[in-house]
Amino acid sequence: MMAPHDDKSEVAEESMASQAPNRPISTIVFIIAMQTEALPIVNKFQLSEDPNSLFPKGVPWVRFHGTYKDLNINVISPGKDTVLGVDSVGTISASLVTYASIQALQPDLIINAGTAGGFKAKGACVGDVFLASELAFHDRRIPIPVFDLYGVGLRQASSTPNLLKDLNLKGGKLSTGDSLDMSPQDEASIIANDATLKDMEGAAVAYVADLLKVPAIFIKAVTDIVDGEKPTTEEFLQNLAAVTNALDVTVTQVVDYINGKCLSEL
Repeated sequence: MMAPHDDKSEVAEESMASQAPNRPISTIVFIIAMQTEALPIVNKFQLSEDPNSLFPKGVPWVRFHGTYKDLNINVISPGKDTVLGVDSVGTISASLVTYASIQALQPDLIINAGTAGGFKAKGACVGDVFLASELAFHDRRIPIPVFDLYGVGLRQASSTPNLLKDLNLKGGKLSTGDSLDMSPQDEASIIANDATLKDMEGAAVAYVADLLKVPAIFIKAVTDIVDGEKPTTEEFLQNLAAVTNALDVTVTQVVDYINGKCLSEL
């Protein structure tokens, strides 16, 4: 039997949705793929690991949480692969954990923070921290009309012009795929996406956030220059610790900036 249609609750929901940009942000969920990227932020805000997981039994997803100033902060990581013990990177883990986090915590804002490759041709240097403006995929090639656009999956990050300007962050487009290396086909798609940055999670988080209508921003620190001389894997591992510190500094500035503000003020 279907539940009776309740116009009042629908109106209330619409009213809450319209007020959201005008009330101070309260709950933030960080989606962070790697433990190395997450732990400095966990330590900075003195967050504690949740022993009673909000998530289904058996999944390796980890939640750290606590309060900082007027904010409820959650750092969620997909955790370690249950078989191989490595960080659960990539779009599938990112999508699942973003969906589950939104369902469980109903955040006002999602922040996908992490590292990325950058293109020197677009002005990226190792250690730069970017606020991504647009997100798209480069490895979902479906050469059929309209399906091709679905494959690219272009999404806009939440508009935060004041945050970008006041914290003097760099802006750029982010392209996402499930491989660390870059095939010639991926390269052509990344160029078509006009991307400054390349990662393995961003567009997947953007897809889920857009689906469930939760504002999302994307903070990415450059660990390696994709169109540089050094092999990506070597440069990524060499710079990961130092660049993670740069990410941590920027994330702290962003959280301090967000505190007490509404979405419309960002």
